[in-house]
Parts: sequence; C-alpha cells; structure tokens
Amino acid sequence: MTRTATFLLSAVLALAVLPGAGTPARAAGSTGAAGSTGAAGERVATGRLVVLDGVRVRVPAGSRQVVTVNRTGGHRARVTLWARRDTGWQRLMRTTDGRIGYGGLARPDRRRQGTGTTPLGTYRLRSAFGTHARDTGWRLPYRRIRAGDFWVQDNASPHYNRYRSQRQGGFRWWLPASHPDASERLTDYTSQYEYAVVMDFNWRQQRRRGAGIFLHVNGRGATAGCVSAPRWFLQRLMRRLDARRVPVISVGR
Repeated sequence: MTRTATFLLSAVLALAVLPGAGTPARAAGSTGAAGSTGAAGERVATGRLVVLDGVRVRVPAGSRQVVTVNRTGGHRARVTLWARRDTGWQRLMRTTDGRIGYGGLARPDRRRQGTGTTPLGTYRLRSAFGTHARDTGWRLPYRRIRAGDFWVQDNASPHYNRYRSQRQGGFRWWLPASHPDASERLTDYTSQYEYAVVMDFNWRQQRRRGAGIFLHVNGRGATAGCVSAPRWFLQRLMRRLDARRVPVISVGR
C-alpha cells in the first residue's frame, strides 16, 4: 500500500556503502526459538535471534540476507541491508531516508486494515514486482505490472492479499477507492512501484488484518503501512536479493 499521509530509489543519496561496512555485527546470545502463534492467529516468525542496528531479527534457517528497518522518529526510518558471512553479519547498504506508515508501528496481531500502520516483526521477502521488464540479474520471483493488475484488499475475496488481474477476476475490482474493500490498482503508483518487494505479512489471509505490505520506492511522505526507501536503494537491492539466501525484513522501534 503506498498512499501517503495526505492521501494515500533518485532521492538524496544517504549512504550506499558505509565506511567500516566490513565490520561484522554480533548476534544476540540465543538459541533457535520455537515457533508460536500470536493472538488472532497471526504467525510469529521463528529462528535464531540476532540484533542488527538495534532491531531484533528472528532469522529463519538458511537465511543469509536481512533488511532492517529502525524507526528514527515520526514516519522516518533507517533501512539497512545485511549479509551473513563466515565472520558474522556484514552491513552492505544503508539509507537514512526510509519511511513507514503514517499511523506508526503496530504489533502484527493487533494491526487492522486501513489504519496506516506498519507491522512490527520479521517477514520473508518472497517476490517482487514493478514497472520494468525483468532484469537478468534479479534473483527473486518477479512480475511486471500490466494494465488491470491489482493487489486484492477485498475482504470477501478468496484472493485477499494476493496479486490478481482484473481479467482473472475473483474480487470486486470495480469498488471505488473510498470503499473499505477497494483493492489497490498497481498502475496508479508508477513511481512507488517502479521497484517493489513483497513482505509476507498476513500471508495466511486473515481478513481485515491488512493486505499489500511491501518494501518499495519512496513517495512524497509516509506510506499507508508499507516500508519505503529511495529509488537508488531499491534499484541496488533488486540486484542483491536472492531467493536461495532466504531474505527477510525486520521492522523494529
């Protein structure tokens, strides 16, 4: 969801590769954690606990790529890409011009659709979409946006929280934007969705929990619940994320 606080990577080059980026981060002392289910059935991420840039990350088995989102004030955030090396977690890229939802942060089990909140926690980065033809260097499943493509937010649809085209049907694509069950027409956000990576928040499709939580290119201000970063950051990130390395994103306070 990309609507900014008022309705709803060419930005200031904050810091692409940091000085001292070769310094590995230390993992928090913990063992593998058992999975659990929060209130209202929201899945809680499992894995080994590490702390990167002050953000608690539940790293699943096999994961060697992490994006951390550390809120710095208001809807602003510091967004950092990390890679697991033999010596520990290495910082690869960072921007201080990240954004979160206009409603702030919310526990995943308490989040509600339409509140403009970004869910706390760790989520898989499972696929990507955007306005460009697929680049041979991209290693996530990718779909190019076409006319009539939507992200379904219709609570009555079996395709809730899924990418779906108007031609495929199965949701009320004709509902006006003001309707609480209106889905998001992806071609309405050509700047923000030039590059977008899907976070698997609410992948179990719990109704009214929220749909369409992505990591995408910055708009004018806050998001409507997504995480965003400058165009240059997303452009480089698309070339680094690799499904075989089980990338995740973790949102903290």
